[in-house]
Amino acid sequence: MPLRFGRLLVAGLLAGLIAGVLAGTFAYFAGEPRIDAAIAIEEQNALAHGEAGGGEELVSRDTQKNVGLILATSLYGIAMGGFLATGYTLLRRRLHTGSDTRAALGLAGAALTGIVLIPFVKYPPNPPAVGDPATIDQRTISYLAVLALGLVAVWAGVLAARTQTHEWRRATAGLLTFVVVVTIAWLLLPAVNEVPDTFPAVLLWKFRLASLGTQVILWTVLGVAFAGLLHRLATKATPAGTEVPAKA
Repeated sequence: MPLRFGRLLVAGLLAGLIAGVLAGTFAYFAGEPRIDAAIAIEEQNALAHGEAGGGEELVSRDTQKNVGLILATSLYGIAMGGFLATGYTLLRRRLHTGSDTRAALGLAGAALTGIVLIPFVKYPPNPPAVGDPATIDQRTISYLAVLALGLVAVWAGVLAARTQTHEWRRATAGLLTFVVVVTIAWLLLPAVNEVPDTFPAVLLWKFRLASLGTQVILWTVLGVAFAGLLHRLATKATPAGTEVPAKA
């Protein structure tokens, strides 16, 4: 008897909280120093052009780093944990594996590919000093479009793989379909390059790699933690589906 959705959802939310805290900790040490450096460059450029500072901050930079960052990644992790648990509930019977662990890790890997990796290659994140405020709407729409197309590419690759019987043909069909959909998406969507020539390239890529690392850690920990919690729930259930008391 399958586990009830309520238990799966709680497992997903808990796994998301764990993943969010760990990802936020990584972002604090790997990403925040780059953001501080980018803000310093932005302030120096403003002074060089005779512009006033950014004015009084509603939330101080220290509060943003020491409180807001972990809070934001934790809430994001919880939301993604709920998303993963819901996807697992809806798609579990369609996944061609008898292992709950493989199913959970496969879904987390698919989400990481579609939601993070594909958008990152097309529209890598930029630090605060980079980007034209006038184009934020266009950039947001383009990012959401590539995110949706990334998920479509993963889905299309899985469907193409299932049309084949031999293992090597499944892998080839899935990979080719995935690449074709991604290529079409990248060709159709507009390019965005608003990085000033004077902005340090090393700082830019350290920030981008820190951002990517944060997402990779979040989805990896989320998948592993959710799989572990699924295994724990399964071991507490009898073959008939009734639950036995947890061991002390």
